[in-house]
Amino acid sequence: MADRTLREIAVSIPPHIEPLDPTVPNDLLAECDHAVRTIVRLDETSGEPLLPLATLLLRAESVASSKIEHENASIEDFARAMHGVRSNSSATAMVAAAGAIDRLLAGPLDTARITGAHRRLMADDPIEQPYAGRWRDMQNWIGGSNHSPRHALYVPPPPGLVPGLMDDLVRFATRSDLPVIVQASIAHAQFESIHPFTDGNGRVGRALASAVIRTRGVARHVVVPIASALVARREEYFATLNQYRAGDAGPIISAFARSSIVASEEAAVTGARLAAMPEQWREMAGRPRAGSSSAALLAALATTPIFIAEDIESRLRLSTPATYRAIDRLAGAGVIRPLTTRTRNQIWGTSDLLDELEDLGERIAARSLTS
Repeated sequence: MADRTLREIAVSIPPHIEPLDPTVPNDLLAECDHAVRTIVRLDETSGEPLLPLATLLLRAESVASSKIEHENASIEDFARAMHGVRSNSSATAMVAAAGAIDRLLAGPLDTARITGAHRRLMADDPIEQPYAGRWRDMQNWIGGSNHSPRHALYVPPPPGLVPGLMDDLVRFATRSDLPVIVQASIAHAQFESIHPFTDGNGRVGRALASAVIRTRGVARHVVVPIASALVARREEYFATLNQYRAGDAGPIISAFARSSIVASEEAAVTGARLAAMPEQWREMAGRPRAGSSSAALLAALATTPIFIAEDIESRLRLSTPATYRAIDRLAGAGVIRPLTTRTRNQIWGTSDLLDELEDLGERIAARSLTS
């Protein structure tokens, strides 16, 4: 009853940040510089496995970013959702998050690209789909009740201020005269403070940080799975956003710098493992002869780790019997495994790659808790 009789609320209006010249302590600047060097090293030295690594890291980031929002699903659920199996709504949300990140990284950073990423994220959400890709036209809040912002943890600015604040944010995010990690973390915190959408702000906001890093040319090929580190210290991460809103950007900058270092270093380990996998698969499969359907399928696994037979048949231009012979051989060798119990349109996953995706997140989380 008290919720419904609430007559006024106090909203928070973030200041415009386009001309901001952040004052950052030297030790924190040094940590940010270290973070940039580790990202650049990852982006430039992955060599041969860079394409599969880029794909794997995009998936790792979407999974972790969704987990921050309490969307929990196994890696295999996520893999199944990539091929349209919608039995797990959290896995479907993770796939949508991957699409949103991909959309935001695909071109110049502007408001149209941000709303396009949100549209991609919410396209299949039955409740939020009508608001997909639109700035909110209603008041929202964090915490409180479903009926009103009474006792809310944070009440963002009124909807009428959102377009102007987002234009200002984009101008800040596309500057070229700021330390990259400082810029990416402040852009993210400002986005979360504006809270421009009815839902999905966290996932789009974390993708925005990756977009800043991409726009500045630091990571031109890979998405650093920063969210994998943030999710390990979830409450601390939310606390840094509150500190930003109180006027202290230091904690969120430090969190992003630390997370970038851990995520980049562990991603480099994954890159080295990926480089060794094709030879291991050939050995496991008994070294199929060159030109055979099994050899063709082995060569495709790094870039197509999750597939159905029809996809491979079409992509590799194999006959149906040759496709199934190759699948049977690789499945028998343990190189691939079935991801559903159905007999028709079976979804197959490359065992080592799926396991590495799980392991990468666990390694990043473990290091984050002790760093």
